[in-house]
Amino acid sequence: MITRRRLLMSTAAAAVAGTAVPAAAATARSRSRSLQRDADALRDAGVTGVAVRLDTPHGTVTARSGVRDLRSLGPVPEGGYLRLGSTTKTFVATVLLRLVGERRVSLDQTVDDLLPAVVQGAGNDGRTITVRHLLRHTSGLPDYVPDVFPEQSAETYFARRWRAYEAEELVRLAVRHRPTFPAGTGWAYSNTNYVLAGLIIERITGRGWEREVADRILRPLGLRHTDTPGTRPFLPHPHTSNYQQFTEGGPLVDTTLPYRPFDSGADGSMTGTARDLNRFFSALAGGRLLAPAELNAMRDTVEVPPGNGHPVGARAGLGLFHTPLASGGGCLGHSGSGFGYVVETATTLDGRRTVTVSAHSRSADPEQAARQETALRDLIDHALSRGD
Repeated sequence: MITRRRLLMSTAAAAVAGTAVPAAAATARSRSRSLQRDADALRDAGVTGVAVRLDTPHGTVTARSGVRDLRSLGPVPEGGYLRLGSTTKTFVATVLLRLVGERRVSLDQTVDDLLPAVVQGAGNDGRTITVRHLLRHTSGLPDYVPDVFPEQSAETYFARRWRAYEAEELVRLAVRHRPTFPAGTGWAYSNTNYVLAGLIIERITGRGWEREVADRILRPLGLRHTDTPGTRPFLPHPHTSNYQQFTEGGPLVDTTLPYRPFDSGADGSMTGTARDLNRFFSALAGGRLLAPAELNAMRDTVEVPPGNGHPVGARAGLGLFHTPLASGGGCLGHSGSGFGYVVETATTLDGRRTVTVSAHSRSADPEQAARQETALRDLIDHALSRGD
């Protein structure tokens, strides 16, 4: 026999359950509208194509805005393939920290100990630069990029884009120039650091960094749409075309094909999808790829000086950046960029909310570029600051 009290309790529970589903649906709709507004704002700032994926414990929300390419004007594809650019560095740093955990290398070992006589000349000295310095960009090593792209022009892009360099060649180009500062005394982003990190992985394991990334990260996490293509130039389908404006007021140039001189190594060559990127960063921040000691080392940060293209308050770890959120706290992530694209992935400190944004054109107009950067930052901040 059902008592009146039990009947009332059952009725109340049914009422609560009945309202929970519409409430959850309303929250999902609100989240989707917010993400779409922010994607549209990035498009309205002049980006030709925008794609966003947000993964949370409550599910996945996506937004797309703009066009797939300027010829067909078709919609940006769902789940398109991306050039990851410097986000590659987070994968490489993770592999090196796994090797640290296996006691096959130490963060305080010097470059010269691991790669004898590779870093020397013009005041650069591998005996004073450690693995930690490389991964945190505190080595002071010059960036090789100005040597392989000496003139900011479409002509240079088309004339040189098929030229591929060996990693050792890029290091030799870099160390012809004087260091930016003595190792450990400052901070400056340098792609040369991660070219060397890739060489160190090969020296320790006897295998290329690509193989180690595949075996230690891609396969265990099921990242089937992430690749280390090296000098292979074509993105899989579907993908959105990338467009670079090389000179202010000039045309948008289709730069979907990579610039091989700096798109083919451990500092920036990987391709993938937003789904795979979110899964990787969520697993990393959530402690599923590194032991606590190595994850803590990765998240041990130094200040990024103003004027380095990072938000105020950004701090650099080992292959990761910590960025403050407007709502308080911060997020972990890394961006990747090249001619015509910017990809940025960021995750909450516990890895429970992760967002990837891809913007598929870049402006040479400083004011427009600043507006696009602000819109991208706002999107990430809004996506990760929500408490639902």
